[in-house]
Amino acid sequence: MKAVFFRSHGGADAIEYGDLPVPAPGPGQVLVRVRAGALNHLDLFVRRGIPGITVALPHILGSDGAGVVESVGPGVARVKVGDEVVLNPGISCGSCEFCLKGEHSLCVTFHLIGEHIAGTYAEFVVAPEVNAFAKPKKLSWEEAAAFPLTFLTAWRMLVTKACAKPGETLLIIGIGSGVGIAALQISKGLGLNVLVTSGSAEKLERARALGADGCIDHSAGAFSREVRRMTGRRGVDIVLDSVGKATWRESIASLARGGKLLTCGATTGPDPVEDIARIFWNQLTVYGSTMGTRAEFADMLGMFRDGHLSPVIDSVFPLSQAKEALRRLEEKRQFGKIVLRVD
Repeated sequence: MKAVFFRSHGGADAIEYGDLPVPAPGPGQVLVRVRAGALNHLDLFVRRGIPGITVALPHILGSDGAGVVESVGPGVARVKVGDEVVLNPGISCGSCEFCLKGEHSLCVTFHLIGEHIAGTYAEFVVAPEVNAFAKPKKLSWEEAAAFPLTFLTAWRMLVTKACAKPGETLLIIGIGSGVGIAALQISKGLGLNVLVTSGSAEKLERARALGADGCIDHSAGAFSREVRRMTGRRGVDIVLDSVGKATWRESIASLARGGKLLTCGATTGPDPVEDIARIFWNQLTVYGSTMGTRAEFADMLGMFRDGHLSPVIDSVFPLSQAKEALRRLEEKRQFGKIVLRVD
């Protein structure tokens, strides 16, 4: 099968496009003929190498994907050959204390398609049966591949963790990313007032077109002052920051008393300078969040099925041009999801 992979960790030049063997589904697994896969910043981290995570080489990238069930392994009963499916990237054991509570993303062996095991940048991918969900008929293959990881991440943060309520104000740091755009769409559906930041005037205008109530150029650095000005010096109820070190202190400074900071990543580094005094004095809460549960995925998927959510696609590349697609992501030129079409 054709696939996009690397034989050793490194930069963009490590990426290859070529032939690898078609995997076989084991017990409880399905083999999916991939029709489309989507890029995430996670793919860049995996390519470079994540401390503590060892992958079998050559390694196929890609956590998001949608396609048609080609074959099934022993014991599979819920899906059948020919089913059109979208994949939940998060894999859990189903038997640890957290899985038994329904908290699958806290599983002691939690891992992701494309991060720890072979991913969706290929003509075929193997996944557990429980990770294959019926593809919403209204969505194209590219749209179906574009939402799983980012929308599930944003859904858990806003709906489950922050319990966001109509009328509250949310600040999204760095609009343009898949998670940021997903959070914008979800929060507007929940009735929130949404402010966004970016260093790109074009991205801010596109965010405004998607419903952002206020746009802030964060290229100058101290965006919390503008947040305070726009909120009558009060600050916002919720900040979503997946940037990390470069924006953390300003994110904390943007929160109102009793506010909540949501973090699901640290693209600029995981070791920011903390403002502990502001956190305890203003009684702020910091929520870490990774992916989501199967129930949350099903709830989020229902919003797509009913037409309440729709992924924003930046661009579509053929699988053979994955290196160029990854370069676009690495250079932060995208607004929305970059998708690979698998013909």
